[in-house]
Amino acid sequence: MQTRSNESSIGAAPLLDVRDLKKHFPVTRGFLLQREIGRVKAVDGVSFHIARGETLGLVGESGCGKTTIGRCILKLMDPTDGSIVFDGEDVTSLDRQGMRAFRRRVQAIFQDPYSSLNPRMKVHEIVGEPLWIHGEERNGAALARRVAELLEVCGLPRQLADRYPHEMSGGQRQRVGIARALALKPDFIVCDEAVSALDVSIQAQIINLLEDLRDEFGLTYLFIGHDLSVVRHLCHRVAVMYLGRLVELADADTVFDSPLHPYTRALLAAVPVPDPAIEKRRPHEVLAGEVPSPMNPPRGCVFHPRCSHAIDSCRAETPALTEPHPGHVVACPVVAAKA
Repeated sequence: MQTRSNESSIGAAPLLDVRDLKKHFPVTRGFLLQREIGRVKAVDGVSFHIARGETLGLVGESGCGKTTIGRCILKLMDPTDGSIVFDGEDVTSLDRQGMRAFRRRVQAIFQDPYSSLNPRMKVHEIVGEPLWIHGEERNGAALARRVAELLEVCGLPRQLADRYPHEMSGGQRQRVGIARALALKPDFIVCDEAVSALDVSIQAQIINLLEDLRDEFGLTYLFIGHDLSVVRHLCHRVAVMYLGRLVELADADTVFDSPLHPYTRALLAAVPVPDPAIEKRRPHEVLAGEVPSPMNPPRGCVFHPRCSHAIDSCRAETPALTEPHPGHVVACPVVAAKA
């Protein structure tokens, strides 16, 4: 794999600004007369921004709210509270015409390329559908040329345009998904576990493709993932989530080399080292207990029941994000006290 691209191309002004985002799902009981008995706090007050040309990695355990954030940004679901500002416009208040323009500029690459592609459509129909719907290209011959160009940009031969998804490998299907995402020349792409369903050798090819496309077309990514080695390679900054809340955010090298939050340290310690001798000698920070229910999260810091460094204030107050070092924010009163 190649190294991350030069960060000098990243714009200063944020393209996406997520402010105090919340998404709570009601839990009901009863069949005819349903009543709400609680709420699952999938995302509970998350704020971050992504600069133009930047890739932000969003990591954490399964169920921590990463995909929910991606779906809210894409307006596949409405947030409970907070705002999502894209290029100066609040996405949550867009009208029908505004949403149509937003859909052109923001696209997604999904985890499973087989389930995200229509099995009844050929590749040229899948890739050409956004162009047809948005009126970019209605002429049959011109549309076919555009589809062929998109396939070639994504490393696929033109002959695949007449195949169905089941006739291709997983890596080829994911490249078709990327070609479809690029069809309308978007500014921002949400990559939701875009390589986790692929073989390791194919993962490297897709990651390098995403990097090349970012540099060539000036794309901005939100990369949601759980493979930390992939995240470190591709992303400029990394945000760490736990139980619906942001616990740490900094540039990728800082998060991986000098993590501050106890959860981030435990998450990185859980990544195995390929060398058995080194793996046997290195210290491991084993977390006690289980992840609490998002329906009834702990009071104060949501991580304190599993944290060996917790103090009294962790159990009583929700920690605010502090910046102990420039560009490195963390939600931990113990770290804040030491800074």
